[in-house]
Amino acid sequence: MREPIILKGETGQWEMVIGLEIHAQVKCKSKLFSGSSTEFGAEPNTQVSFIDAAMPGMLPVINQEAVDQAIRTGHALNAKINNMSVFDRKNYFYPDLPQGYQISQYKSPIVGEGWLIIDLGKGETKKIGIERLHLEQDAGKLMHDQHPKYSLVDLNRSGIPLMEIVSKPDMRDWEEAGAYLRKLRSIVRYIDSCDGNMDQGSLRCDANISVRRPGEKFGTRCELKNINSVKFMMKAVEYEAYRQIEIIEAGNQVKQETRLYDPIKNETRSMRSKEEAHDYRYFPDPDLLPLYITDERINTFKKNLPELPDVKRDRFQKEYNLSFYDADVLTADKLHADFFESLAKGRDAKFVANWIITNFFAMLNEVDKSIEESPIKEEQLGELFDLINDGTISGRTAKEVFEEMFTNGGNASEIVEKKGLKQISNTDELEAMIQKIIEDNSQQVEKFRSGNEKLFGWFVGQVMKNTQGAANPKVVNEILKKSLKN
Repeated sequence: MREPIILKGETGQWEMVIGLEIHAQVKCKSKLFSGSSTEFGAEPNTQVSFIDAAMPGMLPVINQEAVDQAIRTGHALNAKINNMSVFDRKNYFYPDLPQGYQISQYKSPIVGEGWLIIDLGKGETKKIGIERLHLEQDAGKLMHDQHPKYSLVDLNRSGIPLMEIVSKPDMRDWEEAGAYLRKLRSIVRYIDSCDGNMDQGSLRCDANISVRRPGEKFGTRCELKNINSVKFMMKAVEYEAYRQIEIIEAGNQVKQETRLYDPIKNETRSMRSKEEAHDYRYFPDPDLLPLYITDERINTFKKNLPELPDVKRDRFQKEYNLSFYDADVLTADKLHADFFESLAKGRDAKFVANWIITNFFAMLNEVDKSIEESPIKEEQLGELFDLINDGTISGRTAKEVFEEMFTNGGNASEIVEKKGLKQISNTDELEAMIQKIIEDNSQQVEKFRSGNEKLFGWFVGQVMKNTQGAANPKVVNEILKKSLKN
């Protein structure tokens, strides 16, 4: 059983306590309380309504699609959907928050407690509790690099619907935190409630971390804000844990505060003191009535959920006879799972899985491309698999063809024909060649027939040498076995 990472300080061992708050942008076309577009990449301040800009007298109107997406996400997280929830005003002042408050949820969120299972490698799992999921509107964005003297404000993001998903402090090291964030991202992408694009800010992570002696009560936590990659989050947690240990071992106290992570320097730095709930002066928003959801509506979304990652992984293992690892890799992302399943139809599923993971995914990672950006499409890769399986090319040649397709484009059959890479599978041609090799190497034949079976590989090598590697290994092996016995 996997044990959590225990950190060693100068005075002994320390344990991490980690909870994550994930801000997932709801996948819908308009904002939470207005009809403004949520499209990414628009010119600054071109997607701002009077409501988003907090003009006097403007009243918010709830976006039904955002509510429905929150319900679907709650079901996918095995959580309780509340029949009644309340929108509150969370009061704080910041230049990119034109209202002077954020419409959020506090004591009565739309989704209550739930859980998900994280994968820790080698088939090991752990259950992580979820405290709540609530809806809230995003703030705008401050731009500090557009003017030498001023910071500018872009309100395009102001009012965009967010699901804040708050975990319980159940994670004990950065590996578990990374697995949790990856799993949550996978789930929201599977059900299409958030696109999960961390590089565009539609999925952001706040990490709450404290340290303690193993088994003691929780220590003072610090919050690391707005981290936009799994790798950075894991590095930030590691750095912050050691920073807190150094403070405590020096005889000082950790201050409860909000900190930023600098990925270039790999360090966290203070942003502001950590607010408590009473500092925000929460109270129900007088412009929005409580939200009531019927059991019938709640159950309808539960029935219509798609196949989720864990269920799909288990099915891949049974249906395609894949290992836990292969099935886990293929189902971590819905696009990857669909890609595999389409290519596996009518083909050897284990062969397809191995090729996709070992070659296709490896090449995408090497050039930092997603499956959507791949220069090789599904039908092109399928054609390559068929050329391998019907003996037209060898597995070794297939890798050469694959690299050519990935780098310069083109279809597998065209590249094979153009470069003359077809495998020699003609039995008459190979039988004549093998017979000559046997006749020219009578001593080696005698040694093999006397029990030196290792020489079989030498004969295969001679055939491959004579054909410059173009002979079909399977056919060569079959003919050699028959010929050397005679």
